[in-house]
Amino acid sequence: MELRVFTEPQQGASYDDLLAVARTAEECGYGAFFRSDHYLAMGDGDGLPGPTDAWVTLAGLARETSTIRLGTLVTAATFRHPGPLAISVAQVDRMSGGRVELGLGSGWFAREHEAYGLDFPPLGERFDRYEEQLAVVTGLFRTPVGATFSYEGEHYRLVDSPALPKPAQERLPVIIGGGGKARTPRLAARYADEFNLPFASLEDARAQFDRVRAACEAVDRDPATMTFSAALTVCVGSDEETVRRRAAAIGKDPDGLRAGGVAGAPDEAVATLRRWAGIGCERVYVQFLDVHDLDHVREVAEAVLPHVR
Repeated sequence: MELRVFTEPQQGASYDDLLAVARTAEECGYGAFFRSDHYLAMGDGDGLPGPTDAWVTLAGLARETSTIRLGTLVTAATFRHPGPLAISVAQVDRMSGGRVELGLGSGWFAREHEAYGLDFPPLGERFDRYEEQLAVVTGLFRTPVGATFSYEGEHYRLVDSPALPKPAQERLPVIIGGGGKARTPRLAARYADEFNLPFASLEDARAQFDRVRAACEAVDRDPATMTFSAALTVCVGSDEETVRRRAAAIGKDPDGLRAGGVAGAPDEAVATLRRWAGIGCERVYVQFLDVHDLDHVREVAEAVLPHVR
């Protein structure tokens, strides 16, 4: 199993905070540094010093790291037009030397759209736009150099696009996730290299992974070509006092984190991750909510990562 670091900067993190986490993750041997794509803090946090744009952040990290992969869980389709989004992602991939992955979702947090003047259509329309964005972004990436790309949808229209720039990677990985039982698996089977289920129970994840496998088979795609992953909040400590201190720092209950995340002593965390591996989960995005606790990032790398990798 691969472990990746996942952060939620909208809760309160500067670019320098994220750079410190990304460099620590790289030094410690994690597979990737990922961040959310949100513009407003959730819950009781004040979000200070304010939001950082996901793709501006990743562009900076692309030049200030050297080996770790970089990406979003997930970019909201409501935030950007798919044409400029494809340009940004391809450029950051080139800036990184081919280390970028694109997680793309429909967008869901109404309040951040209100706060920054972004359109927030009803769910059905958001999902329609999301499906068209997947078609446009992957179409632009995969159009051969010298050819053009056109698209006629209900929400987006592209005419004879040169489909440039191209990512550095021949196939830039696309991540789709979520718990929808029908449309989400179908879109994953068509467009995704990886399917991610965030913050779900083991039982729900098993069922959703099976739906995605079935959707792959329905379009004659080998399910083995899909990477299955999860996102889980992490709270690990060498002793119970440390676990409780870290849980309190993020406003969580240790028992709740044990039940729904990766928490407790290192051996507890390893046992949890092995259960996820047992349902075919090949990759876990461990969500570090306190981005200032770099010792936590290091401790998980030293005491947990070697036993699951």
